[in-house]
Amino acid sequence: MESIRYERLQETLYFETMDNGLQVYVLPKEGFQKTYATFATKYGSVDNHFQVEGQEEVKVPDGIAHFLEHKMFEEPDGVDVFSKFSVKGASANAFTSFEQTVYLFSATEQIEDNLETLLNYVQNPYFTKENVDKEKGIIGQEIQMYQDNADWRVYYGLLEAMYQKNPLRIDIAGTIESISTITKDTLYECYNTFYHPSNMMLFVVGGVDPATVMEQVRSNQKAKDYQPQGAISRFFEEEPVAVGEAWHEVRLPVSEPKCLLGLKEVKNGLTGEALQRRTLTTKLMLDLLLGNSTQLYQTLYDEELISDDFGSDYSSTTEYGYSMMGGDTRDPKLLVKRLQEEINKVVATGFSQDAFDRALRKKIGGYLRMLNSPESIAHEFTRNRFRDSDFFDILPIYESLTVEDVNARLREHMNWDQLAVSVVVSP
Repeated sequence: MESIRYERLQETLYFETMDNGLQVYVLPKEGFQKTYATFATKYGSVDNHFQVEGQEEVKVPDGIAHFLEHKMFEEPDGVDVFSKFSVKGASANAFTSFEQTVYLFSATEQIEDNLETLLNYVQNPYFTKENVDKEKGIIGQEIQMYQDNADWRVYYGLLEAMYQKNPLRIDIAGTIESISTITKDTLYECYNTFYHPSNMMLFVVGGVDPATVMEQVRSNQKAKDYQPQGAISRFFEEEPVAVGEAWHEVRLPVSEPKCLLGLKEVKNGLTGEALQRRTLTTKLMLDLLLGNSTQLYQTLYDEELISDDFGSDYSSTTEYGYSMMGGDTRDPKLLVKRLQEEINKVVATGFSQDAFDRALRKKIGGYLRMLNSPESIAHEFTRNRFRDSDFFDILPIYESLTVEDVNARLREHMNWDQLAVSVVVSP
């Protein structure tokens, strides 16, 4: 077991790679009663075309990562996994994103028993034709339910409008048509590829002893027979620079229209700290531009074009990047027009040093507060680690940023040729 000391944060991270390739990280938090654990695989909804080194190329149906997550809770003995956690005083859950699938629990007692349950059920798949067919109906209902959810539709409508080829544009759950072709054999193929320990990470944070956790995981993994597996290659079609659709409109019964603007970026080639730095710079830029204490926000609020649900965000990987901004509005077309007008004024002048300093202090404060949340630490650490970056490097990156960096990013990113708009309006 090795460790890294982050002196300024007063945190020590312990880590070890097991013989089968599983990466294990433990962050002890003295005085914390709650322990939070995530068992994650670098496998998300976009990973539908792949190849394991030495094997044939494979294409699988959309939605299979999410389908697999659902099926992992099926046990051969028929006992519900959630009840196993519950009787040990733990709360468990799981989720699938574009990039990863995460299984988790939180508890204040019987941590060793709950950790054993987490490791064992995720590493013991049980798929049959009968339980797979049954799940198709359940997930099909989930897909249909979200078709009536205006917030979901405006968000995915934006991704569909921006991207023409990247599987990011496809709902994480897939479609009713795509999940209908999933079989237990395709599930096992994806499971055996992406749930190999060498593609997974265990992160435990809270009132735990690192040596005890590591010894338990070593013992657990040694009892399981995993053969070495080659590297996994993921394939993506070349994404055109242009957005697919400038204006995407859906009609649903809503009390007020919903509007999201997206600025699309394509493959940037950035990895690790460079990608992390761009992401942090862009999020800081958006805060300076559209945060609820900015003049732009107040102007649009006074014009009754936005409400307090208005917000912005940025997401990026090596394969894609996009910012989005918006919320409920009385007039989507006018909101788009006014946002462009006001943002162009800011681009022309740039941000002041004083405004930058205030926004940066706010970001650093938010990051430091996050260190008191085991849940936030676990999810942010895992997400960053799968992108070859370090969650604990965020503070020094923030402190290295300058107002010139943020102004350059503002001018680069605010390219209206890359704009797509998604709206949900009443019939």
